[in-house]
Amino acid sequence: MTSTTDQVAGFADLAATTLLRFATAGSVDDGKSTLVGRLLHDSKSVLTDQLEAVEAVSAQRGQDTPDLALLTDGLRAEREQGITIDVAYRYFATARRRFILADTPGHVQYTRNMVTGASTADLAVVLVDARNGVIEQTRRHAAVAALLRVPHVVLAVNKMDLVGYEESVFASIAEEFTAYASDLGVPEITAIPISALAGDNVVEPSAHMDWYGGPTVLEHLETVPVSHDLTACPARFPVQYVIRPQTAEHPDYRGYAGQIASGVLRVGEPVTVLPSGRTSVIAGIDALGESVDIAWAPQSVTVRLADDIDISRGDLIAPSASAPATTQDVVATVCHVADQPLAVGARVLLKHTTRTVKAIVKEIPSRLTLDDLSQHPGPGQLVANDIGRVVVRTAEPLALDAYADSRRTGSFLLIDPADGTTLAAGMAGESFASQARTTVQADEEGWDF
Repeated sequence: MTSTTDQVAGFADLAATTLLRFATAGSVDDGKSTLVGRLLHDSKSVLTDQLEAVEAVSAQRGQDTPDLALLTDGLRAEREQGITIDVAYRYFATARRRFILADTPGHVQYTRNMVTGASTADLAVVLVDARNGVIEQTRRHAAVAALLRVPHVVLAVNKMDLVGYEESVFASIAEEFTAYASDLGVPEITAIPISALAGDNVVEPSAHMDWYGGPTVLEHLETVPVSHDLTACPARFPVQYVIRPQTAEHPDYRGYAGQIASGVLRVGEPVTVLPSGRTSVIAGIDALGESVDIAWAPQSVTVRLADDIDISRGDLIAPSASAPATTQDVVATVCHVADQPLAVGARVLLKHTTRTVKAIVKEIPSRLTLDDLSQHPGPGQLVANDIGRVVVRTAEPLALDAYADSRRTGSFLLIDPADGTTLAAGMAGESFASQARTTVQADEEGWDF
């Protein structure tokens, strides 16, 4: 008979081999859209009518070969300017793995778009023009990937054909980028020399770089280990809906429906309901209309408890042995995504998993300069695309994990209560994985809540 641990491990192995979420980023004219187009084209992931449309537009422009960048730059403004503006999601698959690709802009004024695309990514592909090497925008992309705790980063050194496929050029760029990204705490960096226009080392190995013995971009994407060790993370179950049928068939049924954010839930396990702190035991778990003894992330289930407790949407159920502490003072790094500034004293809504509470921006200790990772103290406000440290005081306690421990339950949104506009995306806890980075400490003055 298969044990519970084996069941969970088997599910984790299946998830790791079937789906990879990755994001791409590159500076203007680095060839990022061409790389994505080449990846889709050479992996046979482009429909015939899509390719015919691209060939037609390319011919109208007087180009002899299809401009593969047109496969991804879908907005009219993107095509006219030859740049990527919006985040474009592409779905494709090979025999070895399924992929969700977030093609993100590289401009500094679209930093917020890259944050959006990379927030759920398991891997980030950062493009560098071999002629220009590592530039400020490259360092910004590495910093954003580190902030978002993206576990794998690929440095794609593009346009190797324009530097004569010289190994020394690639080696120098790879060494500089690896040293910088490692200092930020990026755990794994893989450098690959490519020519997206010619197709070198994108899907097929290059005939011009026999000195390179590593994988192609697609081979690396197909084989990179994506860890989904569900048993290693403490269980977190945000309640989305309370089910009370009150029918003749189910007169006393009370279930709490939602999606398990992380970890494993088991029948008979002692749990704590947050923020109230009330305790109970899991009496049953219902999944797809059947009662089960165990459930794990990211399954959607209904949990039944042994005791009648006042639980509603936004509450969090967690194992008592690993329940998170609650707090009303949230110290975090945020990326400001709205056009209107975020200022000290602003009244906002903070949305964490299924819970939304009123809050006030207590302090903005610093704004991060991504060029050199310096902290600009006391900026007073954050404007669009700024990344900074904030201290937020909430009206009610939150069961918030550190972002370093859980990207799902350590993240939140700040929302304008007047019109529902998303103001900022937040990551609780330390900014970077490297503890050598200095952070600005917030004071502890009182609040009115």
